[in-house]
Amino acid sequence: MKLKINEVAKLTGVTVRTLHHYDDIGLLHPSEVTEAGYRLYDEKALMTMQQILFFRELDFSLNQIKEIINNPAFDATSALNNHKALLIKKRERIDKLIELVEKTVKGSMDMSFKEFDMAEIEAMKEKYASEVKEKWGTTSAYIESEKRTRHYDKAKWQEIQNTNNAIFGEFAANMNNRPESPEVQRIVKRWQDFLSDNFYDCSKEMLKGLGQMYIADPRFTKNIDKQGEGLALFISEAIDFYCTE
Repeated sequence: MKLKINEVAKLTGVTVRTLHHYDDIGLLHPSEVTEAGYRLYDEKALMTMQQILFFRELDFSLNQIKEIINNPAFDATSALNNHKALLIKKRERIDKLIELVEKTVKGSMDMSFKEFDMAEIEAMKEKYASEVKEKWGTTSAYIESEKRTRHYDKAKWQEIQNTNNAIFGEFAANMNNRPESPEVQRIVKRWQDFLSDNFYDCSKEMLKGLGQMYIADPRFTKNIDKQGEGLALFISEAIDFYCTE
């Protein structure tokens, strides 16, 4: 199922003009543009939209959000778990406010104001914001990536996404070979070059750290293994061999 841009606007509460802006800056592209010029959004695009709204809730700038969700290391599942925790905390606050209203309606003279306190929620938002920045947003590589990609247009971002998917697809297609095989090592080199060309100068040390992260964090492993069971470990081993040669 694909939704037209006005349907997405109605569904998400974001204006059509804003969706056009997101497309222009490379934050969220339509999944398809018909010959008649209609912009269509599929389920994957809507999931990205949900992530954008989540990060906006944490007061990230649009440029920061673009860099984070386009980072090869971005883990959508982890972000959604943080979103869930934040929503639960907000629900608890609303429940307390409702309880206070009910008491007041029944004539209670309890002049309580603690239910209005947003300190805990704000602290939670700050914690998650810091966590995201620590993982993806405060390194020198991120800063360099932000500088390089600031003016990428939507065609460039689409090219990057296509190449990213193609490289991981090549890894998955070569899982019958050994990680240290010439065929697989050429893919590792292509992955390193891809990162260096589009985001930051990816040294072997940085690449090795990225490979280790693929298996050190089960959330990353799960995400990568969607393209093939054991793919994260396979890529990690291939990167490790490449970086020690």
